[in-house]
Amino acid sequence: MKDYNAASRHIAVLAFPMGTHAAPLLSFIRQISTAAPDLTFSFFSTAESNASTFRTDSTLDKIKTYDVWNGLPKGYVFKGNHAEPAEYFVKALPGNFREAMDKVTAETGKRFDCLVTDAFYWFGADMAAEMQIPWVPLWTSGPRALLIHVETDKIRRHLGIEGDPEKTLDFLPDFSMIRASDLPDGVVLRNVHSPFAEMLHKMGLALPRATAVAANSFEELDPIITNMLKSRFRKFLNIGPFCRTLPPPFSDSHGCIEWLHKQEPASVAYISFGSVVIPPPHELAALAEALEDVGSPYLWSFRGDPEKLLPKEFVERSKERGKIVPWAPQLKVLEHPSVGVFITHCGWNSVLESMVGGVPLIVRPFFGEQNLNNRFVEAVWGMGLGVEGGILTKDAMVKALKLILSTEEGEKMRKKIGVHKELALKAVEPNGSTTKNFENLVKIISNH
Repeated sequence: MKDYNAASRHIAVLAFPMGTHAAPLLSFIRQISTAAPDLTFSFFSTAESNASTFRTDSTLDKIKTYDVWNGLPKGYVFKGNHAEPAEYFVKALPGNFREAMDKVTAETGKRFDCLVTDAFYWFGADMAAEMQIPWVPLWTSGPRALLIHVETDKIRRHLGIEGDPEKTLDFLPDFSMIRASDLPDGVVLRNVHSPFAEMLHKMGLALPRATAVAANSFEELDPIITNMLKSRFRKFLNIGPFCRTLPPPFSDSHGCIEWLHKQEPASVAYISFGSVVIPPPHELAALAEALEDVGSPYLWSFRGDPEKLLPKEFVERSKERGKIVPWAPQLKVLEHPSVGVFITHCGWNSVLESMVGGVPLIVRPFFGEQNLNNRFVEAVWGMGLGVEGGILTKDAMVKALKLILSTEEGEKMRKKIGVHKELALKAVEPNGSTTKNFENLVKIISNH
C-alpha cells in the first residue's frame, strides 16, 4: 500500500495524453500542490504520456503517476495518421480511467476527495456526481473556442451542419466577424461525426455541471466572452496565461538568445509551427524563398531535417543571417527585443506567448481551433495577419513580412499587441485577476 497521509485530501487528476495537454495539467497540479501542501494527487494518463510528461519527476512525493490503457488494439502498428491513436483512445473512455481509479482506491484504501480533469473529459460530471465530490475541469485553450463548444447545438441550428462556409455567427455577441469556416473541426462543416467531435460536443453539454471550470486565459483579454462563460457555468476562472503563471524551466542549449543579442531591434522573423505539424515541402520551400527575398534575419525552430526538407543550398546560403535549431525557448525568444514577427500555426499557447512577448503574428493554421485563433488575431484583435489564401506561398509571405517588419501598419499591430501584453502582466500581479482566481480555485480543490 502506498504511503498516503491519512489526513490529506486525495485528488484524482485525469490527463488527456495527446498533443500539449498533459504537461500544462501537470504544471497546474504542481502549482496547486505548492499552494496547498497537504493535498496528495494521483495522476492518471497513458504509460507513454506519463513517461514523457514526468521524465525525471516521477518520484514527486505528493504526485503519483498511474497508467491507463491507451485503447490501441494488440499488435497495433502506427502508420503515420496521428488522428488514429487519438480516436482509439477516445473510444476507450471512460472505462480505462474507471478501471485504473478503482485499482488506486483499493490499493491506497483512500477515496478521492476531488476530481481534476482535462476539460475534454465530459464523463467527469457523472463520475464526480457518483462519488459526491467536486469536479474541476481545466481548459487549456482560449475562452472563445470554449464558448463555441458550449454553444455547438445553437450554432448548428443557425448554420446547419453542412451550411454556407461564409455565413457569420452574428447571433452570438461579439462573434459577428467569425464565419462558419473559422470554427474548430467538428462543430460544423468538417468531421462532425468523428469520435473527437462527439467528445467535444459532449464536453460542451457537461461543463455547466462542473464545480468550477478553469481556463488558460486572463479576464481582461476577452471580457464579453468571459462574462458569457460565467453566465453558463457555476464558476468560470481564468488562471492564465500559463506562460506567465506556469513558466517552463529555461533552457537554451542551441544558443538562440546569444544569437538574438547580435541582431537589430524588431528585425528577426521567428518561425515555429508547434510540436505536432510539419508544413508540406512546397510550403516550406515557399517560406524559405520569401525569407531570402526579404533578407531579414530569421530564427527557425525546425522539426525534422532542414537539409532534406528545405530547398537545396538554402541553409548554407542564409547561414550568415539565419539560425535553424531543433528547439528554441519560445517565450524567451518572443520576449527578446530583436524579434519583430512570429510565423506560427496559431495554437493557443503560441498566441498567448506572442502576446506576452509583444510580437505580431503571421499565421498559417492547420487544424482544430487554429483557424478560429487566426481569425481573432487578424480581424478582432488586429495584432497579426493570416497568410493570404491560407497556405504558405512566396508572394504571400514576402508581402506579410514586409508589411509587419517595415510599414506603419505593422507598427500599429505592435502597439495593439503591446496593450494586451500590459493587461496580461497586470493579471498575474499579486492583486491581479488571475492571482485571485487561482486562490479561489485552491480553496475549491482543498476545502470544498
